[in-house]
Amino acid sequence: MLLQKPTTRRKFLLGSLLALPLSDLVLRGLTAAQAAEMAAPDLAAYQPIFFSASEWQFILAATDRLIPAGGSGKAPGALETNVPIFIDQQLHSPEFGAEIYLQGPFDVHAPATMGYQVPFTPQQMYQTGIRLVEQWTQATYQKPFHALTVEQKDAVLTKVNKNDGIDFAALGEPNLKASQFFSQLLSDTKHGYLADPMYGGNKGMKAWIAIGFPGARASFTEWVKQHNVPYPLGPVSLSGERA
Repeated sequence: MLLQKPTTRRKFLLGSLLALPLSDLVLRGLTAAQAAEMAAPDLAAYQPIFFSASEWQFILAATDRLIPAGGSGKAPGALETNVPIFIDQQLHSPEFGAEIYLQGPFDVHAPATMGYQVPFTPQQMYQTGIRLVEQWTQATYQKPFHALTVEQKDAVLTKVNKNDGIDFAALGEPNLKASQFFSQLLSDTKHGYLADPMYGGNKGMKAWIAIGFPGARASFTEWVKQHNVPYPLGPVSLSGERA
């Protein structure tokens, strides 16, 4: 006998909204993508399940600077697409990073072509990296990272990315470079921005809409050879929501 997983409030709301006939959605002024966005977690009210309260403030501030909202196309940013929720939920999963070989030996100074050279799981890397960056910002600005100005945040993240001025070894951690932490954070931020909404990010498929990505449509081969012709159809998620 197969046991069904308990239905979460989000899945219940999403199922209820998407079960409405299309005519009902139109009468309510909602597309299926908008309905899915309504059922997605509200970032402002979300309670992190992996990050501590202070770590969560860092993640909110850092991802907002890595993918800020706006620009010439008025594209949504990391916060508008629930990227922090994606990262939090991925790190909470015991499967995330479980395949990483952690028996060593490791050489933190080895070239990138030598593969993963950090004796930490992604979860440990986040906790260590955030703690050290916060330690540096407190010593330098007497403020936590999220309380810095936009210019200061960008300067700190640039230093972390380039291993320039923020030395994790000098802060007591010789087994992790600042740039390695930055690479993990940037990679996960990109994934959360562009992932299918079922994984917690890309709320309302806003990122896909902004870049014109068709999503998980069953077929769009008729458009492959139509060069320089705008693709007119919105994206479709794995669970069937349409934008």
